[in-house]
Amino acid sequence: MARKVNPDEKQPFVSHLKELRQRLVICLLSVCVAFALTYFFRERVNVFLLQPFKKVMPPGSSFIFTGVTEAFLTYFKIWILTAVTVASPVIIHQVWMFVSPGLYEKERRYVYPLIFWGSLLFAAGVIFCYFVVMPNLYRFFVSYASDFVIPMPDLKGYVSLTLKLLVIFGFLFELPLVAYFLARVGILNHRFLAKKRRYAILGAFILSAIITPPDPVSQILVAMPLWGLYELSVVIARLFGKKEKTADEGS
Repeated sequence: MARKVNPDEKQPFVSHLKELRQRLVICLLSVCVAFALTYFFRERVNVFLLQPFKKVMPPGSSFIFTGVTEAFLTYFKIWILTAVTVASPVIIHQVWMFVSPGLYEKERRYVYPLIFWGSLLFAAGVIFCYFVVMPNLYRFFVSYASDFVIPMPDLKGYVSLTLKLLVIFGFLFELPLVAYFLARVGILNHRFLAKKRRYAILGAFILSAIITPPDPVSQILVAMPLWGLYELSVVIARLFGKKEKTADEGS
C-alpha cells in the first residue's frame, strides 16, 4: 500500500526551491548588470590585465591571436570574470540569506568575519601577485628576446596564465584564515605548526622557484611573504586556538 504524502511535509521543500530560484535569479541579474558595466569600461579592463606584460615588452613586439574568434572569446572571458567579481557582494549576500536560517546563532557569528577576512586576504593575494610576482616573472621571460627573437605572446595563453596566477595567490593568502578556523575547532595548534616550520620554509622557496624566474631576487620577493603568512598562521593558532587542558584540569 502506497504511503500517502502529507502536504505539510512537501511544502517546506517546495518553498525552499522557490526561494532558491528567486535568489539565483537575483544573482544572475546582478552579474548581467555588472557585465554591462564591465563592457562599458572594457578597454580599461583589458589594459589593466595586459599591463604587466605590456610594460616589459620591447619595441616592435605585441600580442597576437591565431584563431578568428580567439581575441573576442579571450576578452569575453575577462569580462565575465570581472563581472562576477564586481557582483560578488550581491552573490555572497544572496547565498548568506539562503543558508542563514539553517544555522545556529553561534555559527552565524563566524560567517561575517569569514566573509570579510576571506575577501580581504584574497584581494591582498591578487594585489601582491599583480604588482610583485608578475612584473618580475614576465621581465625574466622577455629578457630572452633579442634582435632575432622578438616576443609576440599568444593572447589566450597570456590571459590564462595571468588569471591562474592571480587565483593561486589569492588562495595562498587565505592560509591565516584557514589556520584560524582549524585552530578554533581544535584540529590544529601552534605547536604543530611550529614543529613543521622548516618544511613550510622549504615549501615556500620551492613554490617560489616554480612560479618565478630562477634568480634569487624574484624568489626571495615571493618566498618571504609566503613565509610571513605561515608565521602569521602560527601566531593566530596560538592566540585563537583551543586552550589545552592541564593535568590538574583533566583530573
